[in-house]
Amino acid sequence: MNLITGATGLLGSHIVEQLREAGEPVRALVRPGSDIRVLESFGGVEFAQGDVTDADSIAAAMKGVTTVYHAAAAVGDWGSWENYFVPVSIGGTQNMIDAARRENVKRFLHVSSISAYGHPNGKDMVLDETAPLGVDLYKWSYYSRAKVEAEKLVWAAHEKGDIPATVVKPSWLYGPRDRASMPRIIKALRAGKGKLLGDGSNRLNLTYAGNEAEGCILAATKDCALGQNYNLSCDGVITQSEYFNKIAECIGAKPVTKKVPYAVAYKAAFLMEFFGHLFRKKTPPLVTRYSVWLIGRECFFSEEKARRELGWKPTVSYEEGIQRSVKWCLDNIEK
Repeated sequence: MNLITGATGLLGSHIVEQLREAGEPVRALVRPGSDIRVLESFGGVEFAQGDVTDADSIAAAMKGVTTVYHAAAAVGDWGSWENYFVPVSIGGTQNMIDAARRENVKRFLHVSSISAYGHPNGKDMVLDETAPLGVDLYKWSYYSRAKVEAEKLVWAAHEKGDIPATVVKPSWLYGPRDRASMPRIIKALRAGKGKLLGDGSNRLNLTYAGNEAEGCILAATKDCALGQNYNLSCDGVITQSEYFNKIAECIGAKPVTKKVPYAVAYKAAFLMEFFGHLFRKKTPPLVTRYSVWLIGRECFFSEEKARRELGWKPTVSYEEGIQRSVKWCLDNIEK
């Protein structure tokens, strides 16, 4: 039995889909009231109602499980540290570890993020899995801080022999069922408000969700991956400018030519965050430093270890993946 947390999310749903296509038994931990229609469409998915913050519900969901795909986390770069990121990302991971230990699971795949490395940046800087965690984190970098702390919990439990763990670090994900970034990009491009951060020539760490799911399953099933950490961080070379303009081409919008210096965008994002926190805004500002770093940074996270050890390679190209993602968004969100 495979237990997937975060199963209704972008990555989690693709993991469920691929496991079911392979005939694998799947149990999805879903919160009461969650929209599970997509998961139901895959057929044969078992549902366990609960939440990673509820230890009792996790204990029940973990019964008979051999492999855990822990993809649930507090997402986004805005929200309360004490009431959101700590209980969900950190406390939720500890709850999953405790239940997995009691059930003696055979593999615990923890989905971290390249954001756990912090916010390093620099021209021609290429980082691999030996890079330290939590570099250059700032006061309100809650998402990254939570990812760091959650990953530390997993490695500590692995080293104690409590769980047999593998950690994967996805990058910026896109694809069908992306309700976060793609709709916002399409809206901006249609309105002619798209802008490049810097000159747009920086390489993006960008991965199609289906390719990412394939990497997660390889990492959870290959013996060589036990105790290892993998950057599942890109499908090849694509620049910021190429990505936005491929989307623009799909929707018939004009190419993105307007540019904003990275440093200017970063400072503006800081001011927006400052006033957002000062006035205790519940909604995120228009731009955050994390989003500026995600799109405009010049450093790059290498996926070569996953290619070499797992045999991971993109099944879906950027060309095809972007077309699929845009079509899904237009059919399901944008009208």
